[in-house]
Amino acid sequence: MRTFDLAPLHRASVGFDQIADLMDRLLTTETSAPSYPPYNIEKTGDDAWRISIAVAGFAETDLSVEVRESALIVTGRKGEADKERTYLHRGIATRAFERRYHLADHVRVTAASHTDGMLHIDLVREVPEALKPRRIEIARTAPKAADVIEAEKVN
Repeated sequence: MRTFDLAPLHRASVGFDQIADLMDRLLTTETSAPSYPPYNIEKTGDDAWRISIAVAGFAETDLSVEVRESALIVTGRKGEADKERTYLHRGIATRAFERRYHLADHVRVTAASHTDGMLHIDLVREVPEALKPRRIEIARTAPKAADVIEAEKVN
């Protein structure tokens, strides 16, 4: 695997810290990426997404969805009542988990629902009016008399 030195990027740019941090995060070589619980990310509109996480065996009280410092953090902790049971075979994993999703600027969580063993989290990008592109009208004005200099005939 190749390793990249991002030092030239830091020396030649100012104000692009988020891009450098994103590249650092993407280029880190984690030996074991978390695979539990499985999830889907679905595009539901031009500026809308849905994250669906398979959380079979977890109740709403066992799950937590939190947004902190532009990161969506989903955690699951099974209650104490489940530890009193004796299983002959345990095929449904209900171990504790924490999933983190980095959110882009102006992306916010609008809703979360738990149905049929799936946790659905809806996201939407809302760009503030001040950051949206806007067209500026160019006014046409006639030149003022004081601004016009009459040329004299030279000869």
